[in-house]
This record gives sequence, C-alpha cells and structure tokens, in this order.
Amino acid sequence: MKRMYRRCCGIDVHKATLSACVRVHKHGKLTEETRTFGTTSDELLALRDWLSGHRVTHVTMEATGVYWKPVYYVLEQGFIVLLVNPVEIKRMPGRKTDVSDCAWLAQLLEYGLLKPSFVPPPAIRELRELVRHRTELKHDHTRIANRLHKVLQDADLKLSSVMTDILGVSGRQILSQLATGHSDPVALADLARGRLRAKLPALRQALAGRFSEHHAFLLSHLLADLDYLEESMTTLAERIEQKLAPFAQELDCLGTIPGVKRINAAVLIAEVGTDMSRFPTDTHLASWGGMAPGINESAGKRRRARARRGNRWLRAALVESGHAAGRTRDTALAAIYRRMTIRKGRKHAAFVVGRHILTIAYHLLAQHTTYREAGVAYLQQRRVEQAKRRCLDQLRALGFQATLTPLPNAA
Repeated sequence: MKRMYRRCCGIDVHKATLSACVRVHKHGKLTEETRTFGTTSDELLALRDWLSGHRVTHVTMEATGVYWKPVYYVLEQGFIVLLVNPVEIKRMPGRKTDVSDCAWLAQLLEYGLLKPSFVPPPAIRELRELVRHRTELKHDHTRIANRLHKVLQDADLKLSSVMTDILGVSGRQILSQLATGHSDPVALADLARGRLRAKLPALRQALAGRFSEHHAFLLSHLLADLDYLEESMTTLAERIEQKLAPFAQELDCLGTIPGVKRINAAVLIAEVGTDMSRFPTDTHLASWGGMAPGINESAGKRRRARARRGNRWLRAALVESGHAAGRTRDTALAAIYRRMTIRKGRKHAAFVVGRHILTIAYHLLAQHTTYREAGVAYLQQRRVEQAKRRCLDQLRALGFQATLTPLPNAA
C-alpha cells in the first residue's frame, strides 16, 4: 500500500494526559517515537514544539468527548489536523492487540485510511456554542414552566384551564401576587387584562383552590428562576446577533425557504457553516446531519429502516422547520408534507420535509442564491416526468425506440 504522508503523528487523548506517536520515513527508513504529555496549556505547547522539531505535517486524533478540543485548537495553527470518528477507527481491519492507540492512529494516517470529521472554523464554532446554549436555556425555561404548572395543580388552581398562557402579562401579575401570599380569588381575578376580563367568573372559580404558604414559597423560587432565564436569553440573543452580522447574506438566503425563520436559519449556519465545499454533495450533508433514511436491503427487498444518528441540534431545527413548512400555503414543501402525512403520519412528514429543507439550504449556500418556489404542481409534474422516463426505459430494454408526442388539449 502506498504511503500518503512521510511525517505524521497519531495522538490518543485522555482527560489529564495524551500519548503521541510520530512516524517519520526518511531515506527508506522508518523512525517511530512515542511520548506522553499532559493536557495543560504549557504541555500542549511543548507537544507542538516537539512535533515541529520532527517537521510533522499531519496529525490525527479521535473525537473523545470534549477532551480533543484544547489539543485541536493548539495544533490547528501549523499542522493539518484530522479529527476522526472512533466508530470509523473501530471498523478498520488489521488491528493488532500489541499496538497502542496512538501508534495505530499514526499508521492509519500514514497510509491515508482516515476520513476527517467536519470541524467548523473559529467564527462558526463560537456561534455554534452560543446557539446551542440558547437552545438549552429554552429547554430549561420549558422545564421550569412545567414545574410551575404542577405546583398550581397541586394547589388546585386551574389557571391553565381558563388562561391560554399563564406566563403572559395577566398571568405573571396573578402569579406574582400568589408568590407573596395573596390568595383572594376576587382580588386576583381583577388583575386580568384585555380579553381575559370576559372570563372573570371562570377565573375567580379557577383561583378558589387550597393555596398555602408552602405553594407560595415554591412559586416564588420558580418565578425567580424564570426571570433569570429570560434575562439570560435576552442577553444571549444580543450576543448571537453580533456574531451573525458577518453572515447577513447567508441568513437572507436561508430565510427565503418556507418554514425557516431567523432562529432556525441561525441554527443551520451554526451547525453546517457556510462553506459547502466540506460536503461533496447534498446527500453527504444529509447523512452527516442524520437526515438520511437508513438502509435495510436484502435479496432485492428494501425494508424501512431508522435514520442514522447525526447532529441532534441540526435535526431538531429541521424537524421544527418541517412542521412550519407543512402549514404554509401553495408551496411545494407543503405538498410534500401533506402527501407524507397521509402515508406515514405527521412526524415522519416533518422529517422528510426537513430533509428537503437541508438539501435546499445546501444549494442556496453553495450557489449564493435565494429560494425559488416551485409551486404545488411541482410534485405532479415530477411524477409525470418519472413515469415518462420509466416507460421509455422499459421500451428500450425490449429493443424499441420510441418518442412521445403530447395529445392536443381537449376542447
């Protein structure tokens, strides 16, 4: 097998230490040296100097939790670093039990047998961390809001049966008074605003529960947590907008896709980046994101299989956009959503539409253009073209050459 790199290094990363193996081919002679370093900043700089002394050009390591990140960030300046999936390494044949991990990685890298994982540039990495943190804060907000609902139900206060959103303006005022110990149903109901005042009798009845000092204590802490999370999300949103400023054009392009608004467009940029040359085709991107259908085919029969595990942050945003696109009118994505809903249900339909949205986003970012709506008739026209090609292929297989002539329109 041909050697691809003559000066390479494999690194086995752990929490506190790492092992590095350098393989150098010079004048037909192989030299291999292994050393152990710590993972502190000084030790990582010493590792970089040691690799520079050996004139190493390519470095590889496994994506082990988050421990690979400091090592990658130090070495990405000056070396070509390949971050590889441990699952792919495990599938490689020929592993000997007496070969250490770093030496095995260096040997695989030497012969070009490793496929690097996608690691975005620093600007995209910072945006990704902010967007993911915002998503986690939203989940925490939902969790605490659900806990607040449980406290109200335990106190036999049926606010959610009368109010659409108990965390709205009227709901917040009522909850604040409850947290301070005021439980008079009439006084609390008078805090209602807007159209909710038409429901005052039902609201008074919903507030006549068994609210105690214990419930007021829990409610005050939950409201304080909600206030803190909302303030954090506001600050985080401002920071994200600052990081999104260089990607204004890409945001405008993605915003033209039905069902994709600014938040999900930011998720797409944060998770995928803007350089589509990292993915050879849109199918590679769909597979990386976990939006490609699984393959379960045997003896010419293809059965339904679950999609592979991919980027869960990207997948959640695409499924959410798929549901939103399904509610649009006179769009091709809505037509696909309705068609798949009949066959497989709404969840599967949202997944399929999300896959189409990711494919569209790939081409928009690669070509720097905007989305052009194909219309509801797009699917019907595509099925007609597929039927025409299928019939012509069958005739050619039988030895006939045929041409199609459309019939004149009926009067």
